Amino acid sequence: MAGLEAELSALGELKENEAMSSHCSFRAGGPARYMLTVADTEKLEKALAVITENGLPWFLLGRGSNLLVSDSGFDGVVICLGESFRQIAVKGSSLTAGAAVLLSKAASEAAEAELGGLEFASGIPGSIGGAVAMNAGAYDGEIRDVLESATVLFPGKGIKELSNAEMDFSYRHSILKEQTGILLQARFSLHFDAKKAIIERMKTLQQKRREKQPLELPSAGSTFKRPEGAFAGKLITEAGCKGMREGGAVVSEKHAGFIVNDTGATAADIYRLTCRVQDAVFSESGIMLEREIILLGDFGTI
Repeated sequence: MAGLEAELSALGELKENEAMSSHCSFRAGGPARYMLTVADTEKLEKALAVITENGLPWFLLGRGSNLLVSDSGFDGVVICLGESFRQIAVKGSSLTAGAAVLLSKAASEAAEAELGGLEFASGIPGSIGGAVAMNAGAYDGEIRDVLESATVLFPGKGIKELSNAEMDFSYRHSILKEQTGILLQARFSLHFDAKKAIIERMKTLQQKRREKQPLELPSAGSTFKRPEGAFAGKLITEAGCKGMREGGAVVSEKHAGFIVNDTGATAADIYRLTCRVQDAVFSESGIMLEREIILLGDFGTI
C-alpha cells in the first residue's frame, strides 16, 4: 500500500491507525486504517478518485457527535474536511457556512450579524455537514426550516447546487442519507433581529440542555429517533431501562434517551446496550426504536 499512502499524503494530512475514540463524542471505538484531512474541494475530489480506484471504503467525518465506531475499527479511509470548509460569510439576511463549520459557531456568527433563526442549533455539538445530512434539530427547530440551498459534491458526477425542496428533508433525513453526496457548504435564509434578543434565546435553550441532558458524560446525544406519535425517552423510561448498564455504558438517569459512556465503555458495550433497550421497549410497547447514531465498522458478531 506504499503507493496508495504516497498518493494520499500528496493530497492532505494522512494518519495511519488513528484512534477513532479521540474523534467521536462517545470516546469509544477502534482505529481507522487511514485518516486523511483535505484542504479544499479539488483535493477532496482527487482523494475520492484515488480511494475508489484502490477499492477501499471511505467515511466522511465531521465532529463525530452522532457516530459509534466498532472496537475493531474501520478498515478504510476516514476523510476530514480542512481549512477551506471552515469559512463563514454573511450577506444581507443569508449566512453561508462550509461543511466543517461548527453549528455553534454558525449560530454565534449569525447572532453577531443580528440574524435570527439558528438559535436552536447553538447547543448541537456537530458540524454543518452532518447537521444538513441528517436534518438536525432541537427545541422545535430543524435545519430544513432555515436552509436555502446546499452545495453538494457527488463523487464522479460533479458538484450540484440543491434547493431546500431538492434536499428532500424529513425527520432526521435528507437526500444525502440515500445518495452518496458530500456537502461542501450550505446557505441559510435567516431574519433580522436584535442581537440581545437572539443571544437571550440561545442562553435559554442552552440552560434547558444543561438541566435536562447528561452533558457531563460522553454520549452521542439522542441515541434513538423519535417514533411517530411517541417519544423515545418516555418509552425507554416506561420499559424500566433507566440506569440499565452494559459494561461501562449506561442509560442515563437524567434523560433516558441518552446512552452515556460512564466508565470506560467499549463500543461493544454501547452497541449491546442499544440492543437491550430496543428489545425492552418493543416488549413493553410493541414499538421498535430506530437508532439515530451511525454505526461504522463491524458490529455483526457482537
